[in-house]
Amino acid sequence: MTENTNPLQKYFRQPSVYITLPSGLNYPTDVVEKSPTGELAVMPMTAMDEIKFKTPDALMNGQGVVEVVQSCIPQIKDAWQLSSYDIDTVFLAIRIATYGETMDVNFTVPNTTEEGQHTINLPAMLESIQAQTIEHSFKIRDLTFHIAPLSYKDMNLVSLETFQQQRIYASLRDSRIDDEQKVKTFDDSFKKMTDLTNEILLKNIKHIETGNESVTDPSQIADFLKNVDAKLMAEIQKKLQAFRMQGSVPPVKLQATEEQIKKGAPASYEVPVTFDTANFFV
Repeated sequence: MTENTNPLQKYFRQPSVYITLPSGLNYPTDVVEKSPTGELAVMPMTAMDEIKFKTPDALMNGQGVVEVVQSCIPQIKDAWQLSSYDIDTVFLAIRIATYGETMDVNFTVPNTTEEGQHTINLPAMLESIQAQTIEHSFKIRDLTFHIAPLSYKDMNLVSLETFQQQRIYASLRDSRIDDEQKVKTFDDSFKKMTDLTNEILLKNIKHIETGNESVTDPSQIADFLKNVDAKLMAEIQKKLQAFRMQGSVPPVKLQATEEQIKKGAPASYEVPVTFDTANFFV
């Protein structure tokens, strides 16, 4: 039987970028396919992929992002389960494959009203991320905390819930809502965010070593987090926040001009590079 080969197939998109994931390829095969070379092939977005990035609902719930990632990197089978350490590498590679190796970042010069623009070399930024060494534990006092990275699904859940609660807080400014209802709404919203924060905190901690024992029971870890003093909890949260930034795009370091310094700008400053899909994939 003769195979019906599409004569237009040679015009289909092809991989143009190859990446290694900062966390490695220690994923189940139903999340990321194993690669003999340890690299993943990245193809540019299709026209349909671009449309998904312009569909607010698909972006808000994360489904659009997941579908685009799986379209551009077919070896990724379940982008929801990608480690937070790998997300920026994946986004950067898709951006490079689709739009090229540079990207302009717009910003306001610190302490001034002056608007600035800087062109970023994306391959160099990708290399700097992939050169990072991912740490998996830290020590506070006599406790060693072993960390489990958040998944993209966890990250999206936090972003979505934060957005929803911000909308609720904004609605409380409506003078037509009586004070008693405002207090109840605020308390309910605050409790929901507190519960989510605790849930994410618990997911982030794989186990804790006390020196003599290793505590892996989630209920015991949850009990510990509820009962430690505020100072220790602040230390834990600070460390976890720093660990969550592993694999992230570093800020761009810039030097101010003499004219900008006269206007109040510092001699040097940093510009964050954020993956806002409203401007990153355009």
